[in-house]
Amino acid sequence: MDRRSDIIRFGIDGWQARFEDGFDADSVARVADALGLVWADAAPGATIYVGYDTRHDARDLALLIAGILASYGLVAKVSDVPCPTPAVSWCCSRDDAAYGAVIVTASELPSEYGGLLVRGFDGGPVSRGFLDNVEQAISAAPTQARGAFEEIDLVGPYLADLASLVDGASIAARRPRVVVDAMCGSGTGHLAGLLSDLGCDVIEIHVEPREDFGGIHPEPRDPWADACEQAVVVHGADMGLLLDGDADRASIVDERGNLLPARVIVPMLLGNLVMSHGAHGRVVTTLTCSACIAREAARLGCETTSVPVGFSRIYRETLDSDVIMGVEEYGGVCVPSHLRERDGLLVCLLAVEMLARSGKTVSTMTEELEAIIGTMSYARRDIRLESAASQAFRNVLPGLNPGELAGKLPVEVSHADGLRAQFEDDSWVLIRPSRTSSVVRVYAEATDARDRDALLAAACELVRSGF
Repeated sequence: MDRRSDIIRFGIDGWQARFEDGFDADSVARVADALGLVWADAAPGATIYVGYDTRHDARDLALLIAGILASYGLVAKVSDVPCPTPAVSWCCSRDDAAYGAVIVTASELPSEYGGLLVRGFDGGPVSRGFLDNVEQAISAAPTQARGAFEEIDLVGPYLADLASLVDGASIAARRPRVVVDAMCGSGTGHLAGLLSDLGCDVIEIHVEPREDFGGIHPEPRDPWADACEQAVVVHGADMGLLLDGDADRASIVDERGNLLPARVIVPMLLGNLVMSHGAHGRVVTTLTCSACIAREAARLGCETTSVPVGFSRIYRETLDSDVIMGVEEYGGVCVPSHLRERDGLLVCLLAVEMLARSGKTVSTMTEELEAIIGTMSYARRDIRLESAASQAFRNVLPGLNPGELAGKLPVEVSHADGLRAQFEDDSWVLIRPSRTSSVVRVYAEATDARDRDALLAAACELVRSGF
């Protein structure tokens, strides 16, 4: 096969491609065939859950996958409606007969993309070795055999469990007005319905079935969050809640229409888990997470462990029973007592519970939190290099040890994930080459935007002169 689109390469936890560049029924069948081979060899007769989002042909592709998996003697169970990724992961984690799951989704990518996410027996990510085995098993001509499968309700039991995790009485007593924006993704209808059942006054936007997502990217950040921010103000809502395309990540909008950064959302949620739910243990963050999270964890008596970027690193830490929360730099939150994967709907429920119990506005809670742990200014820049220059920088990076950056003296320099310099005032900068492209990502956080930008500029200059 000569066409580039015939070569399927897995990313971190599955495969994503443009519809016009190879993501079609034939390619999906090839991947499903390989998954069937590998899963059936490892666990004959095991149950595999199949979910799908609201993208182009997602349901038909999910049914195709289920038929192929069943042809290998696996028990394939398919969602009967478009469903959040965490719902599929949750069902898998609660079924002793389950060995894995596959979800037809491209998460927060725009509508031109399709994708397949693969999950393990506990609903968490699979290993790189597993994905390599599947990739090697992909054939040019997949099986034409199809087996019988079952379409079942994966969402209802999951939502019922979520409702049991929060203080429904407090929510019903306050009856907060909430704008829900699932961004035309797989959380559409599900989060809004659950909040209504709990007693919230819900205004849901972007509910129309639109395969083009109404022109937005299903990613809960600006500018795609603009409609939710505006709706909160127009409807006089207490808060806005956004989910990404497959509902594993969420964002929060305060009553003034301001999108809260992860450095605010995560400490708030952590405080709720510790103070209201009695959780105690470690918080796992990536090296690119805000210092505000570690500050609040320390205030609450929780230890913080920082790991290199990538949810699989967080997941490995959650295998220890003392972890109460795992956090990515963009706000993806995992609460292992519920699920060893990110769950945007749980984040939203905990936020509503926090609002209801406090009796305060979101902006007031934000101001009170920042008065205690302070504020930080965070940003990222990407530097695109030629392939040769990118490799040259990778070669010299382990030996780089700057004595100062932007006039600041590092108190610690780490090469655990690129190059990270930590400074005395909790500011930091991280230089991290991408694993999949000729891009070097530079992250920085400081007490104000001026210092942050100075650190970014100095780090970018180091990249350009480092080879």
